[in-house]
Amino acid sequence: MKFIKYIIFIIIISITTSCEKEIDFEYHDIPRQQVIECIITREGVSVRLTETVATDEPFTDDTVTDADVTLTDITADIAYTLTPGAGGAFTLSGLKGEPGHTYELTVNRDGKRYTSTSTMLPPTEIISAEFNWIKMPYDDVAVLKVQFRQDSDPETRYWMRVYRNGEPYEWQAISSHNGVDGVVRGMLLTSRKDTDEEDDNSVLVDGDVVEIEVMPISKVMADYLDSLNNGDYNGNRMFEGDYCLGYFLAAPMATTSIVYHPDDIPYAE
Repeated sequence: MKFIKYIIFIIIISITTSCEKEIDFEYHDIPRQQVIECIITREGVSVRLTETVATDEPFTDDTVTDADVTLTDITADIAYTLTPGAGGAFTLSGLKGEPGHTYELTVNRDGKRYTSTSTMLPPTEIISAEFNWIKMPYDDVAVLKVQFRQDSDPETRYWMRVYRNGEPYEWQAISSHNGVDGVVRGMLLTSRKDTDEEDDNSVLVDGDVVEIEVMPISKVMADYLDSLNNGDYNGNRMFEGDYCLGYFLAAPMATTSIVYHPDDIPYAE
């Protein structure tokens, strides 16, 4: 099931519950590396700092807070100092991103400096989200189809993230090149009809709430996601200065949700 999903669509590698921890990284037996994960949206900003661990050590995703973190709105020429909150992520109450603005994230820790920039693109709009059954050789499968507005820039990509009852489910990086008449469509294979043959990572049951987020992203961020899908689980380098892992993304977020009722899902025509 998972192999077929990977062949047909771009399938999730690993995500977590919020923008504070979006993607898990493959940690090798090398000295600890800094990991920086940050998204700024129109709702707020969160910067999560962790370190890699050797594969022969117990896994931990504890945050580190002994750093100086600054977010600069280059467009407005304003710098903001972020401080760690209760969950360990650096943030600033009331700070929200604005489309068209370019932001620079700077992290200083242990004598090392990491910087990255990202421009928030114009927001998209989710037009529809629905399930359809499709017949596969092994079983009928529910396909999630999401349609959203296409940006005028053909180079704009999109990051569609799907959650199941508030927990990460799958994600997909989508190109504008498959847009038709100003509409882009994302498609994800989800649950088999015979849930006894499905694994817990894929199965949906009646009443599950499926939440969808769509963010327009740059080619740089899309390349980062593509590198993850192509087996480089640490992704392309997105920070300048000293070496670190992770990403920085400024993006407006469009959201919608749909309740999964398998008995009400039509078959695709």
